[in-house]
Amino acid sequence: MSEEKETMETYAAELEQSLTKIKEGDMLSGTVAGISDTEVTVDLGIYSDGIIKLEELSNNPKFSIKTDIAVGEPVKAIVLSEDDGEGHILLSRKKADDILAWDGLKEMMDNGTVIDVKIGGVVNGGVVTYLNGVRGFIPASQLALGYVEDLNTFLNKTVSAKIITVDTDKKRLVLSVKEVEKEKAAKDKQEKMARIQIGDILDGKVETITAYGAFIDLGDGISGLVHISQISQKRIQSVNEVLKQGDAVKVKVIAIKEGKLSLSMKALQDAEEVTQKTSEDTFKYKEDGKATTGLGSLLAGLKLDLK
Repeated sequence: MSEEKETMETYAAELEQSLTKIKEGDMLSGTVAGISDTEVTVDLGIYSDGIIKLEELSNNPKFSIKTDIAVGEPVKAIVLSEDDGEGHILLSRKKADDILAWDGLKEMMDNGTVIDVKIGGVVNGGVVTYLNGVRGFIPASQLALGYVEDLNTFLNKTVSAKIITVDTDKKRLVLSVKEVEKEKAAKDKQEKMARIQIGDILDGKVETITAYGAFIDLGDGISGLVHISQISQKRIQSVNEVLKQGDAVKVKVIAIKEGKLSLSMKALQDAEEVTQKTSEDTFKYKEDGKATTGLGSLLAGLKLDLK
């Protein structure tokens, strides 16, 4: 009875396989069943095996049919022909890899995935890399936050990048290192800003002068504004009376609002004046008479009643 049931199930499976409709362009999954010097046989689990010719196995020019694929390995392939003339389904793993690769690249772009890639070549206007077997281009303007003078310094270097363009129709893949560096710089700036407190005294350089004040570069991408009213104790008509671009200054943080720093040079001058005045009050004195601790002086004015 068990053998009869098994036979019926086998027939049912074979019947289902025989009714499977295959057409050009379908993507099929199977397992490598055999390997020769020129082709790979794939068990598709249907009425016929699939055949992948050597030239349709990989996009990698260094691919070896002897070492880079093995019996039992799962594969996905696109149907090129329902019959290769010998009753087999003709397949292409290269085309499947293309489709799967571009789908994966689109997903990485949508998710903002950061990928480590190796620069494999320098071309006009940028560099070339390969991701999932797909040739990618990184424009020179997207290689760093600043200007890159010599692209060859990036050759064979591994960089962290994000995908910014995936054009399946034009087979165009564009990546950016700059986007990753911008995000990292923004995060570093946010962390450093969080450590700055009102009352902190910082060193900086005059970055930009405006009619209403001066922007001070505090380093690490952080800057703040010294309003014209906070530059000097004296009333000034123009920032240029006191400061010029590039001047090294010391400033005090007097306010932090929405990630912006308000700075003051005047507050430090006020504090210095108070310190000087206190010092003068402590050490300056007027000598009105001669100081003495002699016995005569101590007994002066003392009256003794000898009665």
